[in-house]
Amino acid sequence: MSMADSGDNLFGRSLRRGIRVVVTGQVGMDKRPFLERVVEIAGEHGHEIELVNVGDRMYAEAPDVSPGRILDLPLGRLNSLRRGVFKDILTLAERDVNLLVNTHATFRWKHGLFPAFDHDQLQALAADLYVTLVDNVDAVHERLTRDHDVGHRLIDLLVWREEEILATEVMATMIRGHGCFYVFSRGQTDTSALMLYRLMFEPERKKVYPSFPMTHVMNMSDLLAELEVFREVLAEHFITFDPGDVDEKRLLVDAVEANRRGETAIQVKVHGRRLSFHTAEIMDVARDIDGQIYARDFKLIDQSDMIVSYVPEMADGRPGLSSGVERELQHAHEATKEVYVVWRPGAEPSPFVTETATEVFATLDDAMRYFQRRGDIGDYQLPLPRESRPPPSDHSDSERTRF
Repeated sequence: MSMADSGDNLFGRSLRRGIRVVVTGQVGMDKRPFLERVVEIAGEHGHEIELVNVGDRMYAEAPDVSPGRILDLPLGRLNSLRRGVFKDILTLAERDVNLLVNTHATFRWKHGLFPAFDHDQLQALAADLYVTLVDNVDAVHERLTRDHDVGHRLIDLLVWREEEILATEVMATMIRGHGCFYVFSRGQTDTSALMLYRLMFEPERKKVYPSFPMTHVMNMSDLLAELEVFREVLAEHFITFDPGDVDEKRLLVDAVEANRRGETAIQVKVHGRRLSFHTAEIMDVARDIDGQIYARDFKLIDQSDMIVSYVPEMADGRPGLSSGVERELQHAHEATKEVYVVWRPGAEPSPFVTETATEVFATLDDAMRYFQRRGDIGDYQLPLPRESRPPPSDHSDSERTRF
């Protein structure tokens, strides 16, 4: 029997059966398939979860509203529908079930910006965890153009994402206090869904931020394959918050390259559709993309127990140590996190690495054996040799061409 089933005080609240999780995310996230996969994974491990999609229930209570148009309702009726649905959720929660509530924290629509929750009802729900799902801005744009009739610019999507994260964190802090709010990447594989399952039912697992160079190795296939092994091994044994699952920097890099050649647009294949983005619009939000990467990665570190950084050796023997990785190590050190570095180059690491690191390892295997001896993980097997593995997956689910 798990701690969750036994009714132990798992998240620091009053004893009760069942775990309650509120999941938010901007319109265009398409959270339901992700959360349905979390439910499936939980079922495979012997846990039942009740998934409540607030939007679906609101449509069920308003059969006169056309699909995709509920946010066009007058705010009075919209708020009344939402309160009615949450009243039913509170009744459901009294049954002490494991509950996933799929909702929003804010709406940025034709009415402007307005809240998508009522504080008194969320306080009554007293969820154990609050999670905001995020995704690449081009992926959100694709879903909005496909499923919703609302005009938007890239800057709108970036601002909306920040508003959703901030509002959910404020909500969580006011109701539960520090430490119950998490940012999750929606991802392109089952890994993120598995991490949310583990956070709910296996909270004893260490939470890890995998740190590795990204932008300046994105065209180096051998190093990418090496980094993919690193990411997968950590994800197999820990709860990981992987910064590589949101890779908008690729969009910006492609736009910069196209601009240098005098091209006015790039074409991106997302979710099987080919979309065109003006390079000028992407360049206009360059600072916003970089700023959000900076802030989001630090938030992922803050919600982790430790950072494990992988520094590869470049073809010329130099350390593949980016300024971003160095800054992450420093931030984790200053946040009093455990800091571990897998240092692959033959050259000795600098004091800027060794003085911030709890331990430095020569290989990933050495690091994992250390975690095993310490009791952080169970049985551990060496990863497959690089030549035996399939090519790394494209986490952006996109292909870009210029014209």
